[in-house]
Amino acid sequence: MTLRIPALMSAILLSTPVWAQTAAPELTPVVNEQAALSPISQAIKKALEALPRKTAAQKKRATEISRWYEARNYEPHWVRWGKPTPAAERVTFTLFKANEEGLDPADYGAAKLFGKLDVAGPVKLGQFEVALADSAVQYGQHLHSGRVDPSKINRELMLYPDTLSADKMLDKLSEGGRSTTALAQLSPRTDRYARLKKHLLALRLRAADGGYTMIPKGEVIKPEGSDPRIPLIRQRLIESGDLPENLHTGETLDGKLLQALKYYQYRMGLEADGVIGPATLAQMNIPIAERITQVEINLERRRWMQADFGKRYIFVNLADQVLKVVDKEKTVHATIVQVGLPFHRTPVFSDQMEYVDFNPFWNVPYSIATKEYLPKLKRNPYALQSQKIRVLRGGSVVNPGSVPWSRYSRGNFPVRLRQDPGPKNALGRVKFMFPNKHNIYIHDTPSKSKFSRASRYFSHGCVRVQNPFELAKVVLGFQGVTEDQINGWAVSGKKKIVRLEQKLPVHIAYLTAWVNKDGSVHYRRDIYGRDKILRKALAKAS
Repeated sequence: MTLRIPALMSAILLSTPVWAQTAAPELTPVVNEQAALSPISQAIKKALEALPRKTAAQKKRATEISRWYEARNYEPHWVRWGKPTPAAERVTFTLFKANEEGLDPADYGAAKLFGKLDVAGPVKLGQFEVALADSAVQYGQHLHSGRVDPSKINRELMLYPDTLSADKMLDKLSEGGRSTTALAQLSPRTDRYARLKKHLLALRLRAADGGYTMIPKGEVIKPEGSDPRIPLIRQRLIESGDLPENLHTGETLDGKLLQALKYYQYRMGLEADGVIGPATLAQMNIPIAERITQVEINLERRRWMQADFGKRYIFVNLADQVLKVVDKEKTVHATIVQVGLPFHRTPVFSDQMEYVDFNPFWNVPYSIATKEYLPKLKRNPYALQSQKIRVLRGGSVVNPGSVPWSRYSRGNFPVRLRQDPGPKNALGRVKFMFPNKHNIYIHDTPSKSKFSRASRYFSHGCVRVQNPFELAKVVLGFQGVTEDQINGWAVSGKKKIVRLEQKLPVHIAYLTAWVNKDGSVHYRRDIYGRDKILRKALAKAS
């Protein structure tokens, strides 16, 4: 009969004197963890210790990757039977194609990994395993939420992309042996992103074919005018796809060439007047390398954005100065808007519209009251009366002549300024409220003439809409409000708040390059300098 070990130990203890039991040292078995690992697992563990940890992002990624491998006892995923797996080869080739996403394959060591696909021996295979895991995770995270954190590179960008930890990323890449599919699904799964990617490829093909024809400077060319540069302009419009070949000849700006030029100006956000002046010439002479960079920058912005804007939403592109209402992926209303001046830049953020305010009061923002109006009030206490702006202290209206304006300053302004509803009200007859910490909203404006400009950066940060009652009809029409009701509230002159039965998402974005559903490619000037800021941040992140 075989005696079980616990029973044997009990028997020994019972036959041993008490003094011997207490005096005997405790015996702890010695386990050599390193020896318990296979040679390749040992190599993986050592390679993990060597992962770069210079930046916070590297340190976090290295820690999470190490945690993933530790949980699986350092068993390899990308290596089997003494060589890299077919999945490892496919992922390496995916990294090689990172430029299709507007990313740089060199950032992920694609060439180095490719050169190691035939390595042998535990040490080199372990190093390859860890290097590929690190590169695949970094690439996946960049696809999923962008290369840089928008809110950290520019405080005017209130965007917070969803992030995925390295260990969770490796879980996704290791499920079912479909790593390349899992990687592809991490990029924005939207037509907007796909269209811009397709255009990036077209730009690269054009660049490989010589790029764009440059147009020499010269006199302004007006419609029906002649100029020896017309053949170059014709060629330039052919290269950008605005003019089919063989539809125009000669040196006169007319016919199909004039139509193509106006369409090009429309796509560039210029006044489509058919005049080739400095602004149009400047756009034509932007090198194709700059356009490629511009598209890469805007692909990064798309990666920051949530894929699902909502079933129904409002989208404002500050660079385009256009507002759209989208319902079930269809634009049901579009209008031009005025946005913040370059020194009153409108921030980028998303929120939810809650109500529409007809005949609103305008509570003058503190910054405007102290910077713009206080100097006037010091000179003349009644300077704002013609604008129906009243002075309030403690909620009560006071006579502006009784206020000691000379004692007040930007740091000491104990009163509040409020403008009555009416035709001179800065908010016009209606405002659309999505309460936010930036004090930004969409509203009417008495400054209607400024909507005729091609560039409409005129506000203190809010979004001024050209046709506010048309917008109100669309927004409130979703809950059955009639046009007659809206008109009645507007002309009554009385304040009226209409709450939305369902909050409406509002997304305020800044995109300087995009492709519409009809395939038309649009570029806009970087009026706020945000392309420049992002370009520098991406260069540092490399």
